[in-house]
Amino acid sequence: MRQYIPFGLFLCYALFFISCKQEIKETKTISENPNPKSLSESAKKPLSPHTSTMAMIGDAHIHIDYSSPGVRDRIIFGGLLAYDQVWQAGAHMATWIESNKDLTIDGKVLPAGKYGFFTIPSKNEWTIVFNSNWNQHGKDDYNKKDDVLRFKVKPTLSEEITEHLEYKINEVGNNEGAISLAWEKVSINFNFKVNQ
Repeated sequence: MRQYIPFGLFLCYALFFISCKQEIKETKTISENPNPKSLSESAKKPLSPHTSTMAMIGDAHIHIDYSSPGVRDRIIFGGLLAYDQVWQAGAHMATWIESNKDLTIDGKVLPAGKYGFFTIPSKNEWTIVFNSNWNQHGKDDYNKKDDVLRFKVKPTLSEEITEHLEYKINEVGNNEGAISLAWEKVSINFNFKVNQ
């Protein structure tokens, strides 16, 4: 005696089998051909990573926030960055420096606060600028009228390359510190005193 599977039940089995096979095929296709663009984007590191440095000098908390571009086999000063032009001393957003105490720099008082930090590189001398507009993209909104403090320093040249822009804050004495910037073969350094 033959047993027959009802046509409706047969149809359900057939559809279920086909859909399972299709799902397996799609899963296999996705795993065998991953999207190379999404893989490269997730593995790609930023060219100018955002970073910061901070230190306590006496009672002063000094904080520098910046993006750190790389040299990447380029001539930076006098090449990528033209001499005698305002530079935001980093990449992307302007670098900013904050202190919770008044500082004396180059014989002048910089009141406690947060400042855009700019430089004007030249071959033999750099101008250092603290500007009241700390939150700006690059130097797009830079205005000399907002400068709070300006002074000049001599750059130091090295044979060794500092691949990524780097700031440091070092203690040099009682309530005295130094801020330095190094990139490519050039570095600058200036001292400050914490006002009591």
